[in-house]
Order: sequence, then C-alpha cells, then structure tokens
Amino acid sequence: MPDLHLSQLTKRYGEVLAVDDVDLTIPEGSFFALLGPSGCGKTTTLRMVAGLDAPTSGQVRLGDENITPLKPYRRPVNTVFQNYALFPHLDVFENVAFGLRRQGRKHIRQEVDEMLSLVELSGMGGRKPGQLSGGQQQRVALARALINRPQVLLLDEPLGALDLKLRRQMQIELKRIQTEVGLTFVHVTHDQEEAMTMADTIAVMNAGKVEQLGPPAELYDAPATVFVANFLGQSNLVRGQVTGRSGEDVLLDVNGRKVVVPAQRNRASGTEVFVGVRPEKIRMSSTQDSRSGENALDGVVTDASFIGVSTQYLVRTPWDQELMVFAQNAGGDAPVAPGTQVVLRWDPAHTFCLDADEDITAGLILDDEAVDMAVTAPS
Repeated sequence: MPDLHLSQLTKRYGEVLAVDDVDLTIPEGSFFALLGPSGCGKTTTLRMVAGLDAPTSGQVRLGDENITPLKPYRRPVNTVFQNYALFPHLDVFENVAFGLRRQGRKHIRQEVDEMLSLVELSGMGGRKPGQLSGGQQQRVALARALINRPQVLLLDEPLGALDLKLRRQMQIELKRIQTEVGLTFVHVTHDQEEAMTMADTIAVMNAGKVEQLGPPAELYDAPATVFVANFLGQSNLVRGQVTGRSGEDVLLDVNGRKVVVPAQRNRASGTEVFVGVRPEKIRMSSTQDSRSGENALDGVVTDASFIGVSTQYLVRTPWDQELMVFAQNAGGDAPVAPGTQVVLRWDPAHTFCLDADEDITAGLILDDEAVDMAVTAPS
C-alpha cells in the first residue's frame, strides 16, 4: 500500500475557495483525521480523494500514480458515509457481498463471513438493515467497503448519526478494525474527541487550509495558532508582553505578574502575545500555598459547576477576565465556594505563547455576548 499524497490541491466553486492549496502526505497504514468545523473544506478534500469532485488544480497520488483523472470506480479507494447508504431490500450478507458480485465473483461466502466476523456481526447475515441498530448498520457499511480491499478507506463523519455512548464505543471499534486490517483510513470529522481518540495524525483545517498537522498530543499540548488552541479542547488565553530571556525561557509580563514560558513553546513572532494554558493544567490553591518555579495568577472564584469526573471553576482576575480551571473530583479536596480568593498555579512547561494579532475568538463557537466579552477583555 503506497502513501497517499495531496499536492497543491485546490477547489473553487465560483468565487468561493473551498480548499486552498493543500499539501499532505498520509502514510500507508495510518489512521489519519481531517478535523475542522463545518465549511472548513475537509469534506471537499475527502470528495476529491474519492473522485466525487474534481479539483480545480493540484493532484491526488497513490505512491507515484496520479489518480486525479480516474473515475471513482477506477480508484483503489472506498468511502463510508454518515448515512451508511445500505440497500434496504437486501439482507446484511448481500449488502456486504454487493461489490464482489459486481466483480463477477462466485464463491464469496467465506470472504463475507470473515468480514462479518471482523466487524462483530457473525450470525446476522440474514437480517435486513431496518432490523439493525444504528451501530450495527455502521458496521455493515464498513464491512461492505472493506471487503473490496481498497488501498485507502475514506470515512465521512461515519459516527455522526449515533448517540454519544454508542459513538464512543464505535470509536474504539473503528481503531481496532483499522489496526487489524492495516489499511490507510482517512477520517473526516468535526468532533475533536473523536479525532484524538482514533487518529495517529490529525490535520486541523480552517478556511480551506491546514492550520496545523501532527499527533493528537502535540496539537493539544502545543497549539500553533489561536484557532487550534480554541478548537481542540479549551484554552485560557491572556494578553501579555515579552520582557526578555533567561537561558532557555522567555520572560513575560501579564498585567504586572511575571510569567515564564520555555522558548520552544513560544510561537509568537513579536512581543505582544497571548499566554495560554489548558484548564486541567492549573492548580487552584490558597495564597499561602506556593511552589518554587510555578507561574501564578490571583483571582476570585465566580462559579463552580460539578460535571462528574471534575468540577469546572471560573476565576475572575484583577483585570476582570474570567479563566477556567478543571479540578478532578478525586475525593481529596472540598469544593471551593464562589467568592473565595485563590491563586492559580501551573508549571511553565504547560504554558504556550501565540501571536496576539490573531483573533482571540478563532475556533470558538460563541454567542454574540461571549464574543464581545472575549474581544474586549482587558489587556
């Protein structure tokens, strides 16, 4: 199985630039995710790989072979759609066998049975799609695509129609199946958790471009842009100024407080920056509790929300900006009541810096009031 290469791939619909000069190499046998909000170009990119849409310019290659001019049925690529597209009048066995029968294959029972076993549907070959749950129908669609032995399997929001519990179960199942068959999976989704759970590599897309590319942990811990920081999980972003260097660290001023960030985690090109830290990286404590070398900001708890595995706190700083803190509910500490004066502390290694000329709301889905509050947050 060769690598999949997208070279300067561009798609225009009239004046609308849907995909803008995308260059990607997807290693053979990997689980790759195209992640982004609606309208970012991820599905259009997938459709160009499938041959369902022709690129305005650029190429799709499998290894050294340019497959851009090939019709969809001539490509060694299959697609699983969100609506499954099963044939309601055929039973499960015949749905899975459909591609083999079109090839004129006669002795197919063993192959179909093996594929049904892979997706854990053994014994259900005689049922009609309408007799199956949503998760089972998704497995049938997956088996029907895999039985043709494609070099690349494309997944277009395949879990979007499932409820939350079943979706999480199927995330694990999809990863298991991909590992067993060893095919290249390219998965389109707007669900950050889904992408991070399954993918080896994620390409975060925004406005037709790849905003950042890398393993899930790298994108989450070291976002390169405000959009990635906000879209992939949640981030606290505070305006600050670079004041100097100390060895391998960059020194920052955040409204009169000294903050330190490792130089390799500073993505900003100028002195005006957004200082970022994830809510779960922050330790909330009293003013008497301190540890050497930590970054620290003071504030007052304004809200506490119990959300099961953790409690979500909002803490208002002296410059009137609310920061978010996630405290794990491990049973050791009593909840902190609103109105409590606290200090927020975190390891400098968990700090990142981004350019302050970016839109602080990029990647967020906010109502108008929240946007106004974010834009006008004091610096």
